[in-house]
Amino acid sequence: MGKKGSNGLGQVQVRESQIPSTQVRNGQPDQNQELGLPKDGISINQPPLKPKNWRWWLLVALNTAFLLIGQSVAVLLGRFYYDQGGNSTWMATLVQTAAFPILLLPVFLFSSSQNPSTTSTNSAQPSIVTVVVVYLFLGILIVGDNMLYSVGLLYLSASTYSLICASQLAFNAVFSFFINSQKFTALIFNSVVLLTLSASLIAFGSDSSEPEGVSKGKYVLGFLCTLGASASYSLILSLMQLSFKKVLKKETFSIVLQMQIFTSLVATFACIVGLFASGEWKGLKEEMDQFGKGKVSYVMTLVWTAVSWQICSVGVVGLIFVVSSLFSNVISTLALPLVPVAAVIVFHDKMDGVKVVAMLLAIWGFASYLYQHYIDDSKLKPKQTNINEITDESMS
Repeated sequence: MGKKGSNGLGQVQVRESQIPSTQVRNGQPDQNQELGLPKDGISINQPPLKPKNWRWWLLVALNTAFLLIGQSVAVLLGRFYYDQGGNSTWMATLVQTAAFPILLLPVFLFSSSQNPSTTSTNSAQPSIVTVVVVYLFLGILIVGDNMLYSVGLLYLSASTYSLICASQLAFNAVFSFFINSQKFTALIFNSVVLLTLSASLIAFGSDSSEPEGVSKGKYVLGFLCTLGASASYSLILSLMQLSFKKVLKKETFSIVLQMQIFTSLVATFACIVGLFASGEWKGLKEEMDQFGKGKVSYVMTLVWTAVSWQICSVGVVGLIFVVSSLFSNVISTLALPLVPVAAVIVFHDKMDGVKVVAMLLAIWGFASYLYQHYIDDSKLKPKQTNINEITDESMS
């Protein structure tokens, strides 16, 4: 998943001799150097960044909605599954990726409507083998990450689980810095801190002791699994961003859907193998019969959990594609304090002051991150105007 704030730009070949040099004259600095361009002219092989337009902001809003709604609904349904007697960790893992076929229709529509001339910014496209290896590797990482989360949620209270999940933002900040060369500003750092504090408040404001019937050993196992899941989730986001930028090299939303479909296919196949190899499939019929709300409710819970996770995953991958892996994780962390608020409506949980403060901190952190993008965009517009003027002069 990569930073794709600009749309594909055509590569225009201009000979250096056609571009007038603007060396320092009469004490005036080189205009090209002021704009961060090469000394003798405009960089043609790497198109300049474009200011973000309304389409970019619309994609960000749409994918943010997908992530927040999908994750909130999926977590609530996952809690409902365990509360009503579900106990299969492989089934809980399987539903996180099994609904990928619903994305086949939109990926077909996006692919058929895409202009081939604007699908890539680099003529050297990766081989099929390279793409397959990337999807296999990411898919295996995803199934391992989903299993760790499933085990953690089984052995931990929801509040403790949320507290540990908040660490994923800190992990992602580290991975983004080293893998994706993410630059940190005061506003981004402020956003990371506020969102981490917001999620932590949810945990400290609730009962964080071991769930009833869970031994100390299983509690420690759940803690370690959730911590490992947070780290691996952050690593996956950074690797996806790197894959978009260095391997896939495309700027279409269809590639986002393809990434989600093929990695989910690999993860789903691995989950099915694990379900049968572990023998958990033998107990699914009994689990359905003993489900608190009945067989139909059992099936619908699994189906809608799968659909919700798929919607969430599209938002995750989409935000990585449009913005960055860190921004995607910021939105994921934003959903943590929103889930308890949603639980107030769905499960009639008590709404206290801690939850209100946590939600306000989350909104503040989210606003800080968005404001940083607004500032970057404002600085980019004058520079882009000057670049266009120089380009026009060089062509005349």
